[in-house]
Amino acid sequence: MASITLNHLVKKYGDGFPAVNDVSLDIADGEFIILVGPSGCGKSTLLRMIVGLEDITSGDLLINGERVNDKAPRDRNLAMVFQNYALYPHLTVYENIAFPLRLNKGKYNDEQVRKLVTDAATTLELTDHLDRKPANLSGGQRQRVAMGRAIVRQADAFLFDEPLSNLDAKLRGQMRAEIAQMQRRLGTTSVYVTHDQTEAMTLGDRVAVLKKGILQQVASPRELYEQPINLFVAGFIGSPSMNFLPATLENGVLKTAVGDLRIPEEKAAKAAGRQVVLVGIRPEFFEDASLVEEHKLQHGSTFTAPITHTEWLGNEQYGYIHFDPTPEVRELLNNLARDMDADELRPQVVVTLDAASRIRGGRDAELWLDTRKVHLFDPETGENLTRDAAAGAELTEEANAHRAEEIAAAHEEVPAAAS
Repeated sequence: MASITLNHLVKKYGDGFPAVNDVSLDIADGEFIILVGPSGCGKSTLLRMIVGLEDITSGDLLINGERVNDKAPRDRNLAMVFQNYALYPHLTVYENIAFPLRLNKGKYNDEQVRKLVTDAATTLELTDHLDRKPANLSGGQRQRVAMGRAIVRQADAFLFDEPLSNLDAKLRGQMRAEIAQMQRRLGTTSVYVTHDQTEAMTLGDRVAVLKKGILQQVASPRELYEQPINLFVAGFIGSPSMNFLPATLENGVLKTAVGDLRIPEEKAAKAAGRQVVLVGIRPEFFEDASLVEEHKLQHGSTFTAPITHTEWLGNEQYGYIHFDPTPEVRELLNNLARDMDADELRPQVVVTLDAASRIRGGRDAELWLDTRKVHLFDPETGENLTRDAAAGAELTEEANAHRAEEIAAAHEEVPAAAS
């Protein structure tokens, strides 16, 4: 077990470009933390700096309070699980898992190797596959073998570098659950790199969002989602993405391209004095006005907008509203798209509708928006003007408490399972 501390870490290459730029982060013993961001944001570089595969230009890396900047990877007692599994095709599953133990010649006898391998195989449900070769395994089974090799090392921490990116969507879902359950049972400190926000939101105790080598926000998944610190985090976290609409504020009413939206006084006060703001609205903040219960209507704003088309998904449906942005707003959306490694952010609003809604494309629709939940952003700095930092911190504290309960319950189940 280990705590990992990053103090002002910087990684510059020969051209002086900072791939990682002044990142500070405290990872608690037993914590599962996710590094997420678009391609080229520095997340994999940061992971390789922790394990020792990349030199640190400046700053300090501490494991259990000990500075390890100059320690070789083998001396850091960290286990890394790679994207491509890195299995030996000529060895059986048993020997692939045992390989790190064989490298420590004289440290483990055959009986100790057998016990460690079989225990890891039991944890990962690989017992029936120990005599097979990697070529005869599915992608998910190969990934479990790679994790088994990390487990037997009894490392202080596990480092995962996009381990599920080679798997299909269904298998990724299964493996997410397996990794989460394994980490809860073992309680081993884990750092997990991904560009997939579904993995980030479902796996981690906390998520660290990176942009161009700079740490943007570190928080529980729910705090990131409900109280994003800036425009980038708000746009990157969530699927479908948060909608962004330019607006002017007049007497507590947001004048937007899709309609006038009255917002609570406390939110309007946060944007006082600004000529233009960007309104951030998650798709699920909308509802078909005809289906909204009467007592909820007072907490939002009702407006009419043309729906270009809808997508019915069975349990819900999406509606799309297009708007014509000014050149300045279009440039802002294009810049945000580049930051998030997206081709473009279309000038449209996505609304989530109940499956029972009869709203259809090609018609005007009456929609209701819960204006208590909207965010207002400064279009120049990207700052979230309406973020409630105290409410966000409370969400992360709740997540930490729930996580502690889950780990305790997982540890209680282990003896029962063994018997």
